[in-house]
Amino acid sequence: MAMPAIQTSPGNQARLRTGAALMTLAGLAFVAYAVVFLGLNFTGAFLELGIGPDQVDKGMAEVEAFSPQLHHYISHLHIALSGFIAATGLAIAGLSWYGVRRGERWAFATAVTVPTVGLAVALPAHYPWGLATLGHLGPVYLAVLIFLAGVGVAYSGMRSLSMKHD
Repeated sequence: MAMPAIQTSPGNQARLRTGAALMTLAGLAFVAYAVVFLGLNFTGAFLELGIGPDQVDKGMAEVEAFSPQLHHYISHLHIALSGFIAATGLAIAGLSWYGVRRGERWAFATAVTVPTVGLAVALPAHYPWGLATLGHLGPVYLAVLIFLAGVGVAYSGMRSLSMKHD
């Protein structure tokens, strides 16, 4: 049985719509990043976006010459990670557009938790090995900033709702 949409004031609705739209945009930006990430796997670049010879001193040809199996393994990791980044982006976009926009707190909590877990696991590993280049993580940081702006705006609309109903 579907729960009825929360009754909100026009101001709260506008904040929810705006916040959800920003969160959705950020989710779609993650999908775009994943598509680029996947595409680079099949080009001569082989390495991820923003990663070059200053970070990794061997390219696809050298890795493949050293060990075709290692090349296949790295390629499969790129493909798999692309899929998980795209899936995360689609989850964020869907939860935001169809749940957060309606004021569904479970959708908001899930849309915030999913990328938080992914980024908390993935980002720290970039720093010790010098892989946190602006070209590599810059697009992710931009998407995160858009997402956080959306989270803040949507949360303010939801918070106003809970204050009126408490």
